[in-house]
Amino acid sequence: MAAWSLSVGIGSCCLDNGINRTWKFPSARLFTGKNKTKPRSETLVVTRKRFLGDFVTSALQSYQLSKICAAKTSIELREQLSSRSAQVDDLKNVISYLFRTKTGALVKVKVEKKREKYSIMVYVSSLELCGGDDKSRLVMVWGVYRSDSSCFLPLDFENSSQDSQTHTTETPFVKSSLSELMLGLEFDGKESPFYLSFHLKLVSGKDPDGIEMLTHRDTEFCVPVGFTAGHPLPLGLSSGPHDDSWNFAFFSRNSANVVLCLYDDSTTDKPALELDLDPYVNRTGDVWHASIENTWDFVRYGYRCKEMAHSGNDVNVEAEKIVLDPYATVIGKSVSQKFLGSLFKNPSFDWGEDASPNIPLEKLIVYRLNVKGFTQHKSSKLPTNVAGTFSGVAEKVNHLKTLGTNAVLLEPIFSFSEQKVNSMKEMVKKLHSQGIEVLLEVVFTHTSDSGALRGIDDSSYYYKGRATDLDSKSYLNCNYPVVQQLILESLRYWVTEFHVDGFCFINASSLLQGVHGEHLSRPPLVEAIAFDPLLAETKLIADCWDPLEMMPKEVRFPHWKRWAELNTRYCRNVRNFMRGRGVLSDLATRICGSGDIFTDGRGPAFSFNYISRNSGLSLVDLVSFSGPELASELSWNCGEEGATNKSAVLQRRLKQIRNFLFIQYISLGIPVLNMGDECGISTKGSPLLESRKPFDWNMLASAFGTQITQFISFMTSVRARRSDVFQRRNFLKPENIVWYANDQTTPKWENPTSKFLALEIKAESEEEETVSLVELTEPKKSNDLFIGFNASDHPANVTLPSLHEGSKWRRLVDTALPFPGFFSAKGETITAEKAIQQQVVYEMKPYSCTLFETINSTP
Repeated sequence: MAAWSLSVGIGSCCLDNGINRTWKFPSARLFTGKNKTKPRSETLVVTRKRFLGDFVTSALQSYQLSKICAAKTSIELREQLSSRSAQVDDLKNVISYLFRTKTGALVKVKVEKKREKYSIMVYVSSLELCGGDDKSRLVMVWGVYRSDSSCFLPLDFENSSQDSQTHTTETPFVKSSLSELMLGLEFDGKESPFYLSFHLKLVSGKDPDGIEMLTHRDTEFCVPVGFTAGHPLPLGLSSGPHDDSWNFAFFSRNSANVVLCLYDDSTTDKPALELDLDPYVNRTGDVWHASIENTWDFVRYGYRCKEMAHSGNDVNVEAEKIVLDPYATVIGKSVSQKFLGSLFKNPSFDWGEDASPNIPLEKLIVYRLNVKGFTQHKSSKLPTNVAGTFSGVAEKVNHLKTLGTNAVLLEPIFSFSEQKVNSMKEMVKKLHSQGIEVLLEVVFTHTSDSGALRGIDDSSYYYKGRATDLDSKSYLNCNYPVVQQLILESLRYWVTEFHVDGFCFINASSLLQGVHGEHLSRPPLVEAIAFDPLLAETKLIADCWDPLEMMPKEVRFPHWKRWAELNTRYCRNVRNFMRGRGVLSDLATRICGSGDIFTDGRGPAFSFNYISRNSGLSLVDLVSFSGPELASELSWNCGEEGATNKSAVLQRRLKQIRNFLFIQYISLGIPVLNMGDECGISTKGSPLLESRKPFDWNMLASAFGTQITQFISFMTSVRARRSDVFQRRNFLKPENIVWYANDQTTPKWENPTSKFLALEIKAESEEEETVSLVELTEPKKSNDLFIGFNASDHPANVTLPSLHEGSKWRRLVDTALPFPGFFSAKGETITAEKAIQQQVVYEMKPYSCTLFETINSTP
């Protein structure tokens, strides 16, 4: 007898659709009991194995069916049948399936768990046997399988005849007292889960071979035993209502079949059990799902998707590799280092009274770091089990506080071991307690080169018709609905499970691509993130930098007044000015908050300003290397390439580093400091990410590390003290800004030979700054500021604006002065040797920046 092709017609809850099903998660645990066997009959050894193809012969040792209630129905069973209409099924233990044949007969299957066994009753009604034919009878031809419906598990029972090739069994029906045909099967509970697959055969004296009867869909009858259909939502792994079962839900639109692969804790790399999910029982829409009791000793899981995929030669091949569940929150590895979902829940964690610092966007001071590299170096003096971990970051919170940091931006952390889950939560909790927010860099636009999601549903997860700039095979189809949902769920998970305060999206320009690679002016994913209620209080930052691009793209990013951006224009324009190129208008625009980008309903606080980043030259290398291969870095070596002992070159480099930091911290917007720039970490001119070195904590004690760390701390204090100027939600008013050349004339904005720029910021009064929430008395004026930038190789005499009588200028910063005098919180009062109308002339050295503030000199 040939093996039967199995698929069952299951629809909603009406007979016309084929089946009426009800279920609940099983509450009883599975127990191993004694089988009912015929005296002297042998009991087979029971083990879980894989049943596919050539493994059919080994299946003789792997399954056991106990006694079948078949030809001779006991009196006890008859009495049970006669009263069954008055009984109410216990929905915790009984699942009913209702089928319809093509001839209109109804087939009802009840699967009931009875302690250590599964009892299956099959009832057939509305079917008339051939009247007057004593040999007329109805037979069920059945078999059981797990992972492959063409490979039935071999069984050997009394009162049954078995086909030795296909391992199917024929069992006759008997008439009940209600004129129904019925039969009963009983299985040992420890052998579940599996499928019972069968078709009916009507045998008569005239036709001893019988007439085959299938479902109204021309398919085999198929019933799951020991597991339920489960829920289609939520996607991924979830637990039952009483934590007594696991629910698996997996999206795959184009798979013909999906196999759930379950692994135990053995050293073998093969699944301990494979369960073929039936497309009618275990599929709702494009979601495959099943629920299994968690009494099994399985520890990991994955899926095998049977679909027609395209190879590199465009030849159809069957892709059946075991893939990771995209929704797996805890990930483990098999013996072959394959990533698999874990059946362990996240460990419990006591958040106590943890709450996000909820720092206003405009007041952020961001420090970007790599978790491993931050404390991995032995100089961190942390225990080996703490160095290079989340706990290590928490141990160095004092350094972050010294720099004035109130937000850390973690480079992509990807997956980490479940033992480290709580350590990350401890880190977040500790940083929050110190007033520091935690932001994550995330990459949702492409997967690893091997294609982490490939083999699931390639045409849904990846671009199939790629534009020229989407030639990578790993680009995700981010605006496809199921991928969009996956990304949103991931973000929500970070916020709810780990209390993360915001996200920076690397290569965010790819989020603007449609399903065929076309540019979208209103991408659904970006809009959905902006308006998601669970993400409402988080920071959202678009980083349009592409790691595959040499030059950054100019992208007009849609924002809905929610999205901030890492400002690549800021980085380029400041670098250009400090190496003596570019025009003054570009520098002025960046200092004042990049109004050309953020005047579209946002403001300067939406600009995240950086000078260096994790991929590219570090701050010290920006002033030390400028070979032809680094043209895209816009760097300048200050007169000599690489390492040098020339004092003049070293002093120039030191001034340039001070200048970069000075401009970054006096610019409107959010300063983003890159890990290691405060102590001069170098990659010797390599812009590659893999060239980055661990943070050397010994360098903080060097002369360079000491003065730069103190200078950064000072500048963050200036920003906080003068938040009315440097930490603004809105742009400065034009009437409060005056631009100067060094002789107080109008700057030559577009002249590339002009290297000097100065501005006076006239402080707004408290009355101007404050919306009248309270009744104000006499307005109080803050102090004015004067800032100068000299990027030329010769000194420039700058005339400071005249002041009212009783006011004087005090110098807070001059990057050309030696340490520690180049910055001062108290400042140094500046007076002119020859005062003319209260004007002061100040000499600015080559490659230097200055900051002055007015003070009241009258007692």
